[in-house]
Amino acid sequence: MQFVWDGFIDALRRLLSGDAETYRITWLSLQVSGVATLISLAIGAPLGVLLALAHFPGRRLAIALVNTGMGFPPVVVGTFVSLMLFRHGPLGFLRLFLTVRGMIMAQTIIAAPLVCGFTLAAIGGLDSGVLLQIRALGASRLQSALLLVREARLGMLAAVMAGFGAVISEVGATIAVGGNIKDQTRTLTGAIVLENGRGEFDQAIALSIILMALIFAVNLVLTAAQQRRA
Repeated sequence: MQFVWDGFIDALRRLLSGDAETYRITWLSLQVSGVATLISLAIGAPLGVLLALAHFPGRRLAIALVNTGMGFPPVVVGTFVSLMLFRHGPLGFLRLFLTVRGMIMAQTIIAAPLVCGFTLAAIGGLDSGVLLQIRALGASRLQSALLLVREARLGMLAAVMAGFGAVISEVGATIAVGGNIKDQTRTLTGAIVLENGRGEFDQAIALSIILMALIFAVNLVLTAAQQRRA
């Protein structure tokens, strides 16, 4: 219990004293996960709408792949992305291994299926009469899709929260691709793993508290937007 108390005090000290290292890794964590979530939203949301509304051969297989991706182990994602980004890998010419952009790529692969799956569920959960009414009013396919997204906006915000929550707390893929390099690719989760390995449990707890506070703050903003729209 003393470790927890010491960690809480250390967290306050780091934040109130303006500890440069703490703020640097906190900002990097927010930057990487935030950008990955936005990219995932741009990819996953349209795909989720398409799977919810379109009927084509192989649709069930596509949905099954999305559902599988929602539970894909992050460390496996990190391993495959690392192999692709190695110097002699298929994408080695991009020089993204051990970089922030490479970390964003890995986190996007993790978050995109979650955003897609939640969007699919949100659109599919709407009353079937809504789509019939929209089409009866003469809306085009694009207009119908946009109106359905508007009706399912609460579920879409849940998709954003799910995607962000998955990647901000992820460690396996981030370290596998980014390498946990000080002042370059070290995030909060990477720093927590490092301090645990050193046996500095009070510092690991302090960083864990800061990470949880960051997640709470972001989700508080998104929840406020969700409830206001509700």
